[in-house]
Amino acid sequence: MMNIIYCLNPDCLHPNPDNSQYCQKCGNKLVLTERYIPRSILGQGGFGRTFIATDQYKPSQPYCVIKQFLPQAQGTDSIERASQLFAQEAQRLEELGKHPQIPELMAYFIVDNRQYLVQEFVQGNTLQAELDNNGVFSEKQIRELLLEILEILEFVHSKQVIHRDIKPENIIRCSSNNKLFLVDFGAAKVVKQQQRTATETIIGSAEYCAPEQSMGKPFFISDLYSLGVTCLHLLTGISPFDLYSPLEGEWVWRDYLNGNVVSDELGNILNKLAHPIAKHRFQSVADVKQQAERKSSKYPSPPSIQTPPPSPTSIQTQPPSPPSIQTQPFEFETATITVTNKGWFGRGGKSYDIKRRWGRAESFTENLGNGVVIDMVKIPGGTFLMGSPENEPGRYDHESPQHSVTIRDFFMGKFTVTQAQWAAVANFDQVKIDLNRDPSHFKGANRPVETVSWNDAVEFCARLSRKTGKTYRLPSEAEWEYACRAGTTTPFYFGDTITTDLANYTYRSAPKGEYREQTTDVGKFPANPFGLYDMCGNIWEWCQDEWHENYNNAPADGSAWLSYYYDFRLLRGGSWLNIPVNCRSAVRNYGKPYAAYGRFGFRVACRCAAARTL
Repeated sequence: MMNIIYCLNPDCLHPNPDNSQYCQKCGNKLVLTERYIPRSILGQGGFGRTFIATDQYKPSQPYCVIKQFLPQAQGTDSIERASQLFAQEAQRLEELGKHPQIPELMAYFIVDNRQYLVQEFVQGNTLQAELDNNGVFSEKQIRELLLEILEILEFVHSKQVIHRDIKPENIIRCSSNNKLFLVDFGAAKVVKQQQRTATETIIGSAEYCAPEQSMGKPFFISDLYSLGVTCLHLLTGISPFDLYSPLEGEWVWRDYLNGNVVSDELGNILNKLAHPIAKHRFQSVADVKQQAERKSSKYPSPPSIQTPPPSPTSIQTQPPSPPSIQTQPFEFETATITVTNKGWFGRGGKSYDIKRRWGRAESFTENLGNGVVIDMVKIPGGTFLMGSPENEPGRYDHESPQHSVTIRDFFMGKFTVTQAQWAAVANFDQVKIDLNRDPSHFKGANRPVETVSWNDAVEFCARLSRKTGKTYRLPSEAEWEYACRAGTTTPFYFGDTITTDLANYTYRSAPKGEYREQTTDVGKFPANPFGLYDMCGNIWEWCQDEWHENYNNAPADGSAWLSYYYDFRLLRGGSWLNIPVNCRSAVRNYGKPYAAYGRFGFRVACRCAAARTL
């Protein structure tokens, strides 16, 4: 369980030690209504902040979600209107939470003149997180989620409520039962007959928002539009803004399938769901269900299938397999350091021994053009202990608890992305955001690109994916540590300490050597046992995950831990500016997704079909 209590004072938010009754900074009482203990800040929106809390009235002290009303509106009238909307959300949630796939409202109250909602906490990943972790959805997956969400939406609409913000981030797959939950009804609207013609404040996420909703006139079928666009994004991995051609006046999502097979039947359903003209759309959830269920009957479950002889038609109805690639073996030098005079990471630097040996792994090469390539190393799957043991010198509490994680085979960049590779991909067509073609402070084609944000790294992966047809992404934090350790359990993959002959860092208490005060060319130092270079020092590397204060409830399957509540993203590996303790395999760091510093870089990952060695 999280061992921090956050202050709910909007001007404080100070983290306090567990069992504290009052904030150490402002003196505010910490436990809400003597029951709810705020454990972590999830995020902040237009109406206020959201926290994960524990409910100490229940024996298991389960997690719940606290929403604190803290409007960003200006002026007395605007604040009063926002307050009314917050109270209305509570009323909606009390009724809607009766559905088993909508979070239950547990409480609504006012404390210190502030309104609070308490809701059921759904442990799991959003569909956006699944897309980021596993790549695009297959036709079978889209059909299944369509039918499941339509059932929920039918219930919502029967209560005369329009959700108004359906998108991949607002659909969570519960980890305990694999059911989909529809969340975030803060934008929802109760429809009353006398209000149907009124123009309202525009609410919703622009990429998924129906045209009529963008003009302040939402209808029930506006939710159907958003659901259709959600499916198009999950099928392609491309921003909905790029999937619609305003010049042609139609969706062009099939141009971005990259081998993902979608039948005409499902394609027609999605096109009708997402039709920009409301009258040409499905007019009710029942209409969509009727057609989707009729078409899905052509795709019976495996026990009832009679295996036909192979034919082009039957092949097209199968979910697409990951792209297959051919690998080649390569050899690399690795090293092991043994400390003979025990001390805190080799203090004094006199008694240590370095043994070098050769390793062998498999890789494939991605050609970026003009002689620039990216080498991707095959990382064999396995199970490992993530985090640091309690007796590891210099460890931090947020590296706990150690827990077992199982990783599937995947590929990872042999090196951090270089400035030459960055420049090549920055010249590819833009997907979402513009990229600075030369952002680095320390110049050099073979040096790691740095001064890039998490947002920049995600854009790089999106452009590379579109160009190659593979799904490139940032590694999950679990994948990164597994790949870094490469079967080792010591603080560093080299052993109990490091030297400046093995990595680029600020030595201080480690064996003394050259302090370079800048980045170095990638591949300058020995690789780890998987054949990956510079996983220790040189440059911090962005991961997919959001920052969490510890590993309680972390995924055990190697997927990225994404709830889309936290404002910070993970960084791993240490840099040229860090001391050894901050270059360990288990060390964790974080930054805002837009933060770009001269010690922040990244490497890419992807998952392909089983490799064939040439």
